[in-house]
Amino acid sequence: MNFSDLLAALQAEVRGRLRNGELTERGFARRIGLSQSHMHNVLSGVRSLTPITADRILKKLGLTVLDLVAPEDRRRQEEPGRLRPRRSQR
Repeated sequence: MNFSDLLAALQAEVRGRLRNGELTERGFARRIGLSQSHMHNVLSGVRSLTPITADRILKKLGLTVLDLVAPEDRRRQEEPGRLRPRRSQR
């Protein structure tokens, strides 16, 4: 899973909540500080979801990035012998 996959999963989560009536596009856009038309364009893929907007959405929905990662992807990261990214030295 990469960053683009996470953003797509977040968009799918919002679309699902819109579809089941938990949110309205207009109301949710206002709650996170966007216009309804901009939110519509983000959800339809016309505009990109910025990290700042993604953070606002996660916060309003009470989610973390780990909530967007599928369980099978989490297990794959925990496999023994798998290379882990280097931590930067400060």
